[in-house]
Amino acid sequence: MAGGGGGAVKEVKSKVELDQTIGEGSPVILHFWASWCEASKHMDQVFSHLSTDFPLAHFFRVEAEEQPEISEAYSVSAVPYFVFFKDGNAVDTLEGADPSSLANKVAKVAGSISPGEPAAPASLGMAAGPTILETVQEFAKENGSSQEGSLSPSAVGDRLKNRLEQLVNSHAIMLFMKGSPESPECGFSQKVIDILKKEKVKFGSFDILTDNEVRAGLKKFSNWPTFPQLYCKGELLGGCDIAIAMHESGELRDVFKDHGIEISDPSEMKATEPNGGPGGITGPSGLTAALTSRLHGLINSSEVLLFMKGKPDEPRCGFSRKVVDILRQEKVKFGSFDILSDDEVRQGLKVYSNWSSYPQLYIKGELIGGSDIVLEMQKSGELKKVLSEKGISSGETLEDRLEQLVNSSPVMLFMKGKPDDPRCGFSSKVVNALKEEGVDFGSFDILTDEVVRQGLKTFSNWPTFPQLYYKGELIGGCDIVMELCNNGDLKATLSE
Repeated sequence: MAGGGGGAVKEVKSKVELDQTIGEGSPVILHFWASWCEASKHMDQVFSHLSTDFPLAHFFRVEAEEQPEISEAYSVSAVPYFVFFKDGNAVDTLEGADPSSLANKVAKVAGSISPGEPAAPASLGMAAGPTILETVQEFAKENGSSQEGSLSPSAVGDRLKNRLEQLVNSHAIMLFMKGSPESPECGFSQKVIDILKKEKVKFGSFDILTDNEVRAGLKKFSNWPTFPQLYCKGELLGGCDIAIAMHESGELRDVFKDHGIEISDPSEMKATEPNGGPGGITGPSGLTAALTSRLHGLINSSEVLLFMKGKPDEPRCGFSRKVVDILRQEKVKFGSFDILSDDEVRQGLKVYSNWSSYPQLYIKGELIGGSDIVLEMQKSGELKKVLSEKGISSGETLEDRLEQLVNSSPVMLFMKGKPDDPRCGFSSKVVNALKEEGVDFGSFDILTDEVVRQGLKTFSNWPTFPQLYYKGELIGGCDIVMELCNNGDLKATLSE
């Protein structure tokens, strides 16, 4: 893969080769695409033509589903998606079917076609020709969005959402894969099948190659960009890598057991349960005094403490995300600890609490339980009662929080991603408009907080993002901002 770009698009075969080329320092542009996404196909034509205009840069095509390691490394949550590298560093990204932005960003990292000559959008017209440009622009207009492959759950229609909910709940363990268990059609699906067979559990499966609607919709529904996808009791566990890690650590069996999944060969489980506790755990007596003291301190470090996978704004499993959402719905302030960051705590807490899986929720130092128990307590009203009895008052209301957020900066942008790393084309446009006008602004990434994301729609009576506010008042979304910008009124509107 090393060497000059040569004016052609190359397929990425491995992350190792890709990292080697990026490390050489030459300009590199990655196009993450999917065969099911029409926007990807159209943008790939533009991408190919641009590669001929900038022969000194490397243009690489990455099939997002087939290269999950690379997709996850660059947080790809939609296709088409582009990542731009210069001097060995990722310097920019682009999401969606926006040919002019693609050409401009390529030119920034790869340089002009000839000295002193701007590369875009003129370059795009020269390279791609009017037919391709019209096709891409017409496609974007017909679809009303540049994010054909966006993974926002709100992008799934009610009919499809109901169908997907039925599918993920059709079996206690459900695997969405390429092919069938008897004839997997990708190595990652084969690995997860092998794991489930070793775990001796019954599972259902769905071949996503037979239904593009389910294939595309499930990515949005689950906010997970690749396959296979493994579900337990309707909750996403993850893909191949997560399934392997959970299996190797013994955690996958613990999760299955805690959720009442029957093992096909119960005799194998008897040897691991000498004391009848979850997963054969015998209690805190096996822990060192130092670790016991540390765990006690962690558990009592906050009135409400959640031991979870990941962080509240970046949960790493569906069960952890569920408990975070419940606590936020209950408007409870809580601390958290990422058990993926400390294996001593991760393993020790299982023994200390006699609870074999995560997340684990503690209130005033007392274990409440995992995701199923917390969900059941919320539904019955018991969680609110326990919190009240233990003197845990709910924090600010959601409206209070939103009021504070929209007023946290004179000019405030609620967007997908961050100003230096927008995660959708519309957010990118508004960020660029504000920067071009020299406007200082604050921002909030609504992808990190589903409560804020949904609440702000009602608060502002505006259903989409981005949303731009000035002194606490809504200005509007992308179209309004761009209209103000084009009329020369944007800066004046934001300085009145």
